Amino acid sequence: MPEYDFRCKACGHTFSVMSAVEAIDELEPVCPQCDATDISRLIRRVGIVTSEDTRIERLMDPSRMAALDEGDPRAMGRFMREMANELGEDAGPEIHEVIDRLEAGESPESIDQSLGGDETL
Repeated sequence: MPEYDFRCKACGHTFSVMSAVEAIDELEPVCPQCDATDISRLIRRVGIVTSEDTRIERLMDPSRMAALDEGDPRAMGRFMREMANELGEDAGPEIHEVIDRLEAGESPESIDQSLGGDETL
């Protein structure tokens, strides 16, 4: 049974009510905080399930790649964080450190040198 979110116009309290889809129009929620009936229904964030291939394809879209400025460490860091989040696996502490440092504006060469890398990021 789905949950529907509401906000009380009197006290601002938000709360959820479970209701069958077909019965939502007859639902007359009452604020559990102040018993008011002047209530607004809220729209919930929606999640869409996609395959890993679809998510990676969307991330690697040529228009996104063209917009990525490789000379901007912050943009590179944001892109790497988005990739790591999209893949849903923990990238490990070293990658998180690299991302944090890129987002702070540090150059890839400086990060690579401090981590003892042989190649440029």
